[in-house]
Amino acid sequence: MNVDKLLEDLLNNMNLIKPEDIPNIDLYMDQVTTFMDRRLYSTKRIDDEKALTKTMINNYAKNDLLPSPEKKKYSKDHVLLLTLIYYFKNVMSISDIKKLMQPITDKFFHTSKGADLVDVYSEIEGLMDAIGQKVSDDVHEKAKVASNSYNSEEFKSVSEKDANYLKLFSLVSMLCFDIYLKKQLVEAIVDTLEEPISKADREKLAKREQEEREKLAKKEREEREKQLKRQREEREKFKK
Repeated sequence: MNVDKLLEDLLNNMNLIKPEDIPNIDLYMDQVTTFMDRRLYSTKRIDDEKALTKTMINNYAKNDLLPSPEKKKYSKDHVLLLTLIYYFKNVMSISDIKKLMQPITDKFFHTSKGADLVDVYSEIEGLMDAIGQKVSDDVHEKAKVASNSYNSEEFKSVSEKDANYLKLFSLVSMLCFDIYLKKQLVEAIVDTLEEPISKADREKLAKREQEEREKLAKKEREEREKQLKRQREEREKFKK
């Protein structure tokens, strides 16, 4: 098995969706799934599986992972979020993705002030391009270590075919352990984040804050009216 060729093909086909690739018009659900399926085709392990389905998108919106569409249409920001979710869900649970993404969505989704979601995504895209060579170097180093494994006296009698398989097993084991450690680190980082507030709770909080502001404004008006009344009464007394 040519691991170098597998890695080269994988990196060459691992093209992240670029913001400029996304249409500048809002899309209906079918258009979103077709676009995502076409652009993420090279990342699929099974040709006929869907990168994204209507059910997935509806569940993301239902669970506050994705803002609801406007008049059944999804914007460029929606597609950017769906792309991030697509990659994150291979490593993180939906609840962890929600915990990580909500501050990003709250601050940068459909904003017209300063940096927006396109800027945030573009920065991540640039980092992913830069990390490709580092990943390649790391895998090559692991492959080199694996090629020197199982060379002790106990394995001298093993056939060449079995020896090659053991070296492959060694490489896969190292890759899996590497992924396991990084996944544990991701989860540990997410565990330090604040728990996300659901859309319903945010609406309740906003309503409660509005009611408090209205009460305060009413109290201030009443205080001003009382003060004006006292001033009128004092003027009347002065006239008498």
